[in-house]
Amino acid sequence: MAEEKIVFQFDGERTMEISTGKVAKLANGSCLVRLGDTIVLTAACSGAPREGTDFFPLQVDYREKYSAAGKFPGGYIKREGRPSTKEILTCRMIDRPIRPLFPDYFFDEVQISSVLLSADGVNEPDVLAMVGASASLMLSDLPFQGPIGAVRVGLVDGQFVINPTRAQMEQSKLELIYAGRPDQVIMIEGEADFVSEAQMKEAMYLANEAVKKQCDAQIELAKKAGRAKKEYKLYPVPEALMKGIEAFCADRIEAVCTIPGKEDRMVAMDALRDDARKALREQFADMSDTQFGLETAKGFDDLVRTVTRNVILQKQFRPDGRSTTEIRPLSAEVGVLPVVHGSALFSRGETQALVLATLGNEKDAQEADDLTSETGITKKRFYLHYNFPNFSVGEVGRITGPGRREIGHGNLAERSVSKVVPKDFPYVVRCVSEIMSSNGSTSMASVCGATLALMDAGVPISAPVAGISCGLVTGDNGERLLLTDIIGAEDHFGDMDFKVCGTRDGITGFQLDLKLPGIPIDLLCEGMERNRIARMKILDVMEACIAKPREEISSRAPRLEVIQINPEKIGALIGPGGKNIRAITEETGTSIDIDDDGNVKIMAPDKEHLEAAKERILGSTAEAEIGKIYRGKVVTVRDFGAFVEILPGVDGLLHISEMADYRVNKVTDICEEGQFVTVKVIDIDPSGKIRLSRKAALKELDE
Repeated sequence: MAEEKIVFQFDGERTMEISTGKVAKLANGSCLVRLGDTIVLTAACSGAPREGTDFFPLQVDYREKYSAAGKFPGGYIKREGRPSTKEILTCRMIDRPIRPLFPDYFFDEVQISSVLLSADGVNEPDVLAMVGASASLMLSDLPFQGPIGAVRVGLVDGQFVINPTRAQMEQSKLELIYAGRPDQVIMIEGEADFVSEAQMKEAMYLANEAVKKQCDAQIELAKKAGRAKKEYKLYPVPEALMKGIEAFCADRIEAVCTIPGKEDRMVAMDALRDDARKALREQFADMSDTQFGLETAKGFDDLVRTVTRNVILQKQFRPDGRSTTEIRPLSAEVGVLPVVHGSALFSRGETQALVLATLGNEKDAQEADDLTSETGITKKRFYLHYNFPNFSVGEVGRITGPGRREIGHGNLAERSVSKVVPKDFPYVVRCVSEIMSSNGSTSMASVCGATLALMDAGVPISAPVAGISCGLVTGDNGERLLLTDIIGAEDHFGDMDFKVCGTRDGITGFQLDLKLPGIPIDLLCEGMERNRIARMKILDVMEACIAKPREEISSRAPRLEVIQINPEKIGALIGPGGKNIRAITEETGTSIDIDDDGNVKIMAPDKEHLEAAKERILGSTAEAEIGKIYRGKVVTVRDFGAFVEILPGVDGLLHISEMADYRVNKVTDICEEGQFVTVKVIDIDPSGKIRLSRKAALKELDE
């Protein structure tokens, strides 16, 4: 197949290029997406469904190669290892808008692989990978109901910018990742510096125009070089079995779906499903036990989904009995743990997050590889980790490291809260959210809990941040019903999970997950307004618990102070081979970080140790002052006078005429090498030479 490409403008100036037919020809579909000199390869492949599969097994992988930036990987092996946090977050951003565009009951394995081949350090590759995933599926023979487009929107100097450069993003007040079809939004994610709902709406409509151009380009390329779509087998529940499940459960299913408590509801559902299996097993004796169990589980879940949605739409009755705009009962508590620097327990209904805040020094900053940055490394001085243990949902299972979900939820909470942590706060701050129980919106509970824990620790945040999620249920006849503060069942059986975080002044973070192939932007904006109203109510509860950060840093936290020294004195502070700074840290029990600009950060277990280290540092780096008296050590004796070290590495000349208020015949009559003398600085010439006087010092002290 010959190479085909489409080049189009997306912002009136720059162009994007999508090409196919040159590489990865054995994949079901593949393409290269280019913006500037950043190029991403994406390939889509499929395989037959595995036996026993009852879900769509879509796998998405995104990798950044150091060779793309002309660099070597670090470490001994010199090879890329496990995916970084950025790569995992990009995988999630690719997956979420693609997944809803495959048919129901399509269970073939599909894998999307994206590789960064060329990184110019100017244009971000993640949105290119999202476009590439859609384009490769459009070019393939898979039943993809796309295309989608994807862009990043920034707000720089009051102007919205489509796919801003890295330099522009450093000045941007908004990072909106937008994915969708023409006039239909499917996924958004990002962070903001307190932008308004009106600004968010404007940004989404601008993104929609760019998405239209991307979709048109993909359709054109697919017409030129795409494969014919195959007929793929779907795997719905057998009709006879589905009717049997519906008939058996008809009199009990609605009552079970509307039991308020999650645990009680799940127990009742399990019992009803088991009863249905026993009653129907003889009618379907031709099925194996495995197949029968799988199909009845799938059919029962479909029935619960249908009934739950119908009850919500037709009766506006939610599973836990709330109205469509009602928030679950809220509670907030701080100082719940005795030893940690800051702690908070935040509950919303059955969802509960225990968040701990820890303060540290520069060595505790989180480092991450960044192959397109100048240093190759980025550092975060505030970060948030999210843990979702099995007991939080009353289950057993393997205990492993954080998965993609944990990393994604933690990142959303981290970005949302980071906006209120002062940039000049000297401490490095880590928050850890331990989910105690889960019934929906644990990431939003983590945002609220982190805010409370930071205030409990005495971190001077600029304003409290709260988060809330809005759901959506749609009907076959176009009915649409928004739900404030969704629980797990409404997330599972509903169509949308739209999370928005912010302060009273504006939005700081957001994320949209959608199970539909798109909704109008105006409908999403209605959900955003719902979230704003609910956010204010949550902030009322949080502020009633703790109105503002504590006046002082937690007594459990280490003491930290930043002092400024002359950058030229850094060498003197460090000493030969680090001897001086090592002695200070070991003898005072402190940790000291020195910046090239002369900022010295001292961290100590308490104030006493801090003052001891501070005195040693100032003593090592102090500069002589005219008129100041010093107690110095005689280091050299000459016929004309003595050289006295008044500060570490700083000495001055004590001339024989300045040794006493009478005539001195020999220098050694007054001092010898190794002795300490009291002297006063009487002059410092332009070259830095210091003149000392013992006579003047003694006179001043006598007075």
